[in-house]
Amino acid sequence: MNHPKAATAFAADKERMAWHDKALWFVRQKRDRMVKTVPEWEALRVQASGIKAHTLSHLASYLEEFETNSKARGIHVHWASDAAEHNRIVHEILESHAVKRLVKSKSMLTEECHLNGYLEARGIEVVDTDLGERIVQLLEEPPSHIVMPAIHIKKKEVGDLFHKHLGTDAGADDPNYLTEAARGHLRSKFLEADAGLTGVNFAIAETGGFVVCTNEGNADLGTHLPPVHIACMGLEKVIPRLRDLAPFTRLLARSATGQPITTYTSHFLGPREGQEMHVVILDNGRTLQMAKEEFRSSLHCIRCGACINTCPVYRRSGGHSYQFTSPGPIGSVIAPWRDPKAYTTLPFASSLCGSCTDVCPVKINLHEQLLAWRKVLMENGHVGGGKRQAMAFAAYLFRSGKRFERVGRIGRWCLRNLPRFMLYNPMNPWGRQRELPPAPKESFREWYRQNGDDS
Repeated sequence: MNHPKAATAFAADKERMAWHDKALWFVRQKRDRMVKTVPEWEALRVQASGIKAHTLSHLASYLEEFETNSKARGIHVHWASDAAEHNRIVHEILESHAVKRLVKSKSMLTEECHLNGYLEARGIEVVDTDLGERIVQLLEEPPSHIVMPAIHIKKKEVGDLFHKHLGTDAGADDPNYLTEAARGHLRSKFLEADAGLTGVNFAIAETGGFVVCTNEGNADLGTHLPPVHIACMGLEKVIPRLRDLAPFTRLLARSATGQPITTYTSHFLGPREGQEMHVVILDNGRTLQMAKEEFRSSLHCIRCGACINTCPVYRRSGGHSYQFTSPGPIGSVIAPWRDPKAYTTLPFASSLCGSCTDVCPVKINLHEQLLAWRKVLMENGHVGGGKRQAMAFAAYLFRSGKRFERVGRIGRWCLRNLPRFMLYNPMNPWGRQRELPPAPKESFREWYRQNGDDS
C-alpha cells in the first residue's frame, strides 16, 4: 500500500477533507474539556500505564490465571497463534452449533482477522450491530476509525444507503429518523440470531471474567438472547485484578468521545443457564511486538482512538488511506509488525508533532516509536531509493556546520530571486499544498555574530 497516494485521493475532495478534519477536531476538543474536570488525570495515566507495563512483564502468568479462572466459571478458552487459526476456531464453534446467523458487536480484532468475509464464504450470515459498523458493512467498506467507524460518511449518504437497504423514505437524512430505522432493522436480527460475538475491552485475570464497553447496548442484546456467546480478544487485553479496572474505565470514554463513561460497561462472568460461552485469545504478532523493548509500550493501547482524533495527518487523509485495521498513529506503529514491506509508508505518515503522545491515556510514546520505525525500515531496506538518497544528503549536510550554513545561504537566495515556477513545480510535491514564508535576509547565525555579544 502507498499512504501518500491514498491520502492524495482523499484530499482531492476538499470539502469532505475539511468536514472530516473539523468533525475529528470537535471530538478532540470534547476530550480536552472532559479531561479538565478530572484533577487527577495525569495520575490516572501514570497508574494505567504502570498496570499495563507490569502486566506485560508477567503476561504468561496472568493469561494462565485468566484461563484457569475462566474455565472454573464454565467458559471455554481457546488460543490462536494467528488470524487464520482464530477464524478457524470461531467457525468450528459456530459449525458445531449449526449456526447460520451471527450478530456481532464492535470488534476491531475480528476486523484485523477479516472474520466477516471468512464466515460469509462458509454460509454464515454476519450482521454488525454497532450502528457505524452496520453502515460500513452495508457499504461493503472497512471501518475508517476504531471508535467511529463511519465518521467519514455524511448523513445524506447514510440516508441514501438506508433507503436502498432498509426502505427508508427517499431523501430522508434526519439522524433520529435514520437511527430509529436502524434500530428496527437490527432488532429482528437480534431475535433471529443463533449466536452472538463480541470483542473484549478488558479481561480480568483475578476473576476470569471480561468487560465489554459500548454506547448502544448492542453487545448486551447480541449476547443475552442467543445460546452461544463468543468473545475474541488480543492477549494484551488482560489486566491483573478487578480493582485495576477503575483507572481504565475513567480514562477510556473521556479519551475516546469526551464522555465521563461509556453508556454500557458490561461484565461477563460466565454463561447463563443453557448458554455456552467461549473466549478466543489471539497472538497474531503481539509477542514479537512485546519482545522489542522500544515498541513494547504500544501494547498498552486501550483502543480509545484519541491519537487518531488529534493527528493532523489522519484528519486530512482519512482512515482508509492507511489500509490497515487501526489507522492513525497507533496503526502506523502496529502495522509494520504485520508486514514491514507492505506498510513501509505508514511510519512516515506523521509530522512527529507529538500530539498523539500527549493525549494517549496510557502514555504510549507514539511519536518516538514512529521515528524508531523509520530507522528500522531504513536499515532493513524497506525504504525507496529516493527517500534514502534524500536522507543520506540530509545526514551529510547536518554533519557539518559550515555545509549547513552554506546551503542555507544558497536556499535563501533562491527563495528571494528565482521565479515561482522554478520553486513550485511537479519536482516539489511538498509545495503543492504549502507556501514557504518569505526568506529572511540573514540567518540566525549571521544575526548572532553581529548581536550575540550585546544581548
